Amino acid sequence: MSQSLSNQNMPGQHGLTGWIFVGFLCSVLLVVGFLRGQGVMTPQDDAPVSWKRSLRFEDRPNGDVAVVDPETQLEVTRFQGEQGFVRGTLRTMSRERMRRGIGAGPSFELVGHTDGRLTLLDPATGVRIDLESFGPTNMSAFAQLQNLTPSPQKASQE
Repeated sequence: MSQSLSNQNMPGQHGLTGWIFVGFLCSVLLVVGFLRGQGVMTPQDDAPVSWKRSLRFEDRPNGDVAVVDPETQLEVTRFQGEQGFVRGTLRTMSRERMRRGIGAGPSFELVGHTDGRLTLLDPATGVRIDLESFGPTNMSAFAQLQNLTPSPQKASQE
């Protein structure tokens, strides 16, 4: 009976068990540290700018988003309907402006790079969104603004 109650075969009673556990824990930490280091991405340098366009985005009472050329004050185009990606992107930029107390006055910059990437930049806050990160379909919503010319009418508020 005394043999069945003895602690001789219980885990942790040998000095070697503790060292095995410490060695295993150190090995796991080293592997995790190595694998985390492998997944770190360095920021990609910007390719040279191919074109740049200043634009202002204005909400209209009917729910449309008007795109206005800030120099001529002429409307370039309108986004009508859902336009989830466009609205979400602009909401992100506007939220940062509101947080900093900056109004809707300053224009945004749409920047095309020689490698085909497209960036929406807010010079007033320094916020930038790399639009190609959201796929070609979403990026094309903004890419179409590159070559559009303003209509001859002033931007209306309807």
